[in-house]
Amino acid sequence: MKRRILVGDIKIGTKEKELIIDILNSGRISEYKHVVHFEKEWAKFIGTKYSVLLNSGTSALIAGLLAIIYDDRFPKIKKGTKVITSPVTYIATSNAIKIAGMEPVYPDISMDDFSILPDKIEQILEQSDPDDFGLILPVHLMGYPNDMDAITAIAKKYNLVIFEDAAQAHGSIYKGRKVGTYSLLTDYSFYIAHNIQVGEMGAIVTDDKNIWKLIKKIKANGRLCDCIVCTRSKGVCPKEDKNPKTDYDPRFLHDIIGYNFKVMEFQAAIGIVQLEKIEKIINKRQQNVKFLNERLNKFNDILKLPVYSEDISYLAYPLVLKNKNYSRKHIRNELEKRGIETRPLFGCIPTQQPAYDYLKNEYIDKLPNAEYIGENAFYIGCHQYLKKDDLNYIISSFEEIIK
Repeated sequence: MKRRILVGDIKIGTKEKELIIDILNSGRISEYKHVVHFEKEWAKFIGTKYSVLLNSGTSALIAGLLAIIYDDRFPKIKKGTKVITSPVTYIATSNAIKIAGMEPVYPDISMDDFSILPDKIEQILEQSDPDDFGLILPVHLMGYPNDMDAITAIAKKYNLVIFEDAAQAHGSIYKGRKVGTYSLLTDYSFYIAHNIQVGEMGAIVTDDKNIWKLIKKIKANGRLCDCIVCTRSKGVCPKEDKNPKTDYDPRFLHDIIGYNFKVMEFQAAIGIVQLEKIEKIINKRQQNVKFLNERLNKFNDILKLPVYSEDISYLAYPLVLKNKNYSRKHIRNELEKRGIETRPLFGCIPTQQPAYDYLKNEYIDKLPNAEYIGENAFYIGCHQYLKKDDLNYIISSFEEIIK
């Protein structure tokens, strides 16, 4: 059988299977105790007071943005508000901004770690009406933290809310604290290639009780309920209708407009088991990145290798083509022929994504780093299931392709 080295992989072990069977036997497969368990443990791992699970990272982004809009404490954040975010990331971030009725605005990014450049953020605000802007939404792409000190200073100066997108940064550390703790709220994704991988699931973390309650409501079609676990089956409900002249059920009374972003118990159960070994997962990915860097350093005049740090929780192994005598498409095709799965690094959203063609003329030639990364960067896997033989095969494949 042909060797296949995936960008992301998942192994369902005995413990996960036992939990799934228990859920099936319980007859309670929609979100319940396993969801609550994961929420508590995820908040503890990141270092926040609250966590809410949603059915995807995209849903987490949408719900988080809507929660800020619904929150009366942020009157300047409404439909039409501008949001400063990264031009190079998975398109869900920009899509969520648009779905929430706001408008993405893009500064350029660092060539080293793909983070948005603080001086470019400031430049945008200086050259515009700052009152048009409500949020900064930095994306910790591939696990690399943004410069949160600089972003925090800018946010304070211009009265902006920070919403971190840490979908790809499970456990990455910035100056001694995990990303996700430098903002009003943060989203995560537990998609199959990520460090906690369950298929489809997302989360929001926050220290703000009001945001937490709003997201719980938004994810359940805006219903009145916001309890951690519904206790109506036990004859207790804190929002029970005590007026003898009315008759309502808080599960079916809705005071805001929301979505159905709820989670199944199965994903949370798989996540619980993986969270128990998250430090080992992060460490193994770091070891793989370090090993690949050491062996591929001979090609550093052709390929920009990922910056290594023990503070980074690596989603994958990103590479940037430095030498224009080589074609990204050729290298990717040759890797795929050898069974090594690859992905382009998403593309520059306002100039290279067809869905955002309406922004192309505004941004063309204004985001040189983002456009270069979008055309010349790609990534392969560095996940915890790779063996030494897999890593050596990756290295020998590059040696064959780059001569």
